[in-house]
Amino acid sequence: MGYFKVSGPVKLHGEVEISGSKNASLPIMAASLISLDDVRIENVPDLLDVRTMIDILKSINFSVKFCSGTVYIEPETDDVNTNVPYELVRKMRASFNVLGPLTARFGRARVALPGGCSIGVRPVNFHISGLEKLGFEVNIEHGFVEAKLVRPRSGKIILPKPSVGATEHLMTTAAAIEGVEVVIENAAMEPEIVDLQKFLRELGVEVEGAGTSRVMIKGGVKKKKIVHKVIPDRIEAGTYVIAIAATMGEGVVKKLDSEHLNSLWEVLEKIGVDLNISKDEVHVKMEERPKPVDINVSPYPGFPTDLQPQIMALLTVASGTSYIKENVFQTRFLHVDELKRMGADIEITDGTAIIKGVDSLSGAPVNGTDLRATAALLIAAFMAKGDSEIHHVEHIFRGYENVREKFENLGGKIEYIGVKEYID
Repeated sequence: MGYFKVSGPVKLHGEVEISGSKNASLPIMAASLISLDDVRIENVPDLLDVRTMIDILKSINFSVKFCSGTVYIEPETDDVNTNVPYELVRKMRASFNVLGPLTARFGRARVALPGGCSIGVRPVNFHISGLEKLGFEVNIEHGFVEAKLVRPRSGKIILPKPSVGATEHLMTTAAAIEGVEVVIENAAMEPEIVDLQKFLRELGVEVEGAGTSRVMIKGGVKKKKIVHKVIPDRIEAGTYVIAIAATMGEGVVKKLDSEHLNSLWEVLEKIGVDLNISKDEVHVKMEERPKPVDINVSPYPGFPTDLQPQIMALLTVASGTSYIKENVFQTRFLHVDELKRMGADIEITDGTAIIKGVDSLSGAPVNGTDLRATAALLIAAFMAKGDSEIHHVEHIFRGYENVREKFENLGGKIEYIGVKEYID
């Protein structure tokens, strides 16, 4: 495993272009399992997670090619392998979303329980209970989930709380079952779900309501080739905007969808960041010490949990005390101890981080604990005085395309020391 060596402080400046959304690409690729004809997915970022999903589709015996940001998928109906191995599924949670569509398309499937980032227990019980309401028989044994479509059923699925993965999984599965009519209540409302709806509609499926808490699906896929372009990655965009502001820099973040980040713009304006926002780009400038702010992390359209570690890095040097209440993953504070190694003053009480601003951070050796935490530590390293080493940095290659190149184009200096495979 490699590590980043970063020298700070540095003021990031210049322009950066945002890649396609990881969190939209993965469920759309999983949904390609229900297509009856060739699928072309454009604006797909070249990430470890995307490569894992490609390997999963290939293990099923689909033909998949990935070239210059475009994934070409040819569905297979003969010699399909419906047993997805643990060594692939353990790498990321999104891989579990092949279970429903694979079963709906081919009658049965066996998929290992998922792995992924260590940000707390994220059970798949919402997925499984939803599949059972669709008429699946589901058994869990020896770390694998076996599913069989016994009697397709229409009806209503009420999620106990909004779950992005479960909403996407059940949308795609219902879409694959001819004739069923399903309503998902308390659905997650993220832009990536809207993008999945667009993809399913392109397959000829009747889907309405994505982006609201009530999604309606009438199952049935038409045989036709489609081309779909993935939306920009709002979390990548937010990360670069926060990084520029945190380093007292100035820059333009381009090729984003600014409407997907309204909650971030609201928080940054309270902090004192100068923003000039248009539809597909934002100009960022920071000239004064950040002001403290209170943030309530919640499902979309609230402040995203995937930007909580990054905004915390910025607030470590605010001119007062800030509070971040994490309502999505209450154990998502593994980065706190690492930020404290760099001189941050942070305490955790009842799911709330209390961040007392310090004058500056200092470089130190730290460990990346998950994807977004590692991005936060990289931002902190650019802010800090002296050299930092970010170990277990392989997490960041799961979610940020060309991360070294993009930060270096903004003036950051990153030396990568370690295993070459993570940056190829």
